[in-house]
Amino acid sequence: MNRGKKAITIYDIAEALGVSSATVSRALKNNKSIGAATTKAVQEMANRMGYHPNKMASSLRTKKTKTIGVIFSWINRPFISSVISGIEDIANQEGYNVIISQSNDFYKKEVSNAHTLLSSRVDGLIVSLAMETTQYDHFNTFLQNNIPVVFVDRICPDLDTDRIIIDNFDAGYTATKHLIDQGFRQIAHLEGAQNRLIFKERKEGYVAALRDHGIEINEDLILYSRLSYEEGWQSMEKLLRGKTIPKALFCSTDNAAIGALQCLKSKGLRVPHDVAIIGFNDDPTARIIDPPLTTISQPSVEMGRIAAQQVIKKRPYNESVKSETIILKTKLVIRGSSVIEDVRAFYP
Repeated sequence: MNRGKKAITIYDIAEALGVSSATVSRALKNNKSIGAATTKAVQEMANRMGYHPNKMASSLRTKKTKTIGVIFSWINRPFISSVISGIEDIANQEGYNVIISQSNDFYKKEVSNAHTLLSSRVDGLIVSLAMETTQYDHFNTFLQNNIPVVFVDRICPDLDTDRIIIDNFDAGYTATKHLIDQGFRQIAHLEGAQNRLIFKERKEGYVAALRDHGIEINEDLILYSRLSYEEGWQSMEKLLRGKTIPKALFCSTDNAAIGALQCLKSKGLRVPHDVAIIGFNDDPTARIIDPPLTTISQPSVEMGRIAAQQVIKKRPYNESVKSETIILKTKLVIRGSSVIEDVRAFYP
């Protein structure tokens, strides 16, 4: 049975040239202790014989795999795919590979992914936490082994690690204030899991904007959701059946906002004339839905690039090294779903 062509090793090159394997190894690394003529001969023979270095063997010697592990919730979400694009931009520039996994927002799957990446000897880990996660022990082994961990977007409040986030409170406040400025006062909010800091802070921004403008908080207008398209639709139906029907809705994701928008249209209600809507993320669908969706735009690619840069610093976790929390700005992109007149500009 044909088992394929045997891989060429430095010993094969050494035998072909009549030199030692140590000489071949040094010449392939352009070590100055080897003469130029010998180095050239070794490298030409390696190319002719089809030699490829064994990266796994090298990583076992150096204890470095030049690999970054990534755990995100849903890699098919536009925001997350953009973050991953930013991670790979920097990783590729620096000669690193990236292993990507997704938790589907389940704690147990996130733990399993973390164990797999640790077994794969990654040199660093970038994580955006699952909705379910409230315990973080599965990241301690990385830190105990001086493997850098960086949290992006959905961060861990209990571990001393680098964090790349946006100002979620300010974003929630700005979105809600925009609706108030349009004259809306009965403003509902579709929140995400409050154990995730990003959704907690967006809600806090919403509440603060209402209070600052003398609007009473109505708990009936605040609904929890996993923020999918389907749950956005279902939540809008629930709001329409309630005692107080909102005139505007601030959703913590575009997915949920578009579900709510389509629900309203299916019932013959007009957006924004009957109910105005704001989303969060500025997904591509936000621009093509009718009416186009007002939303918060995040610097997703930049978040990924910075996360990769922080991991690649390869800093040991010790008392002399302080972790960083890097906070980036967002923009409110105003489109037709939140204003009666078609204002198309960035809200300052």
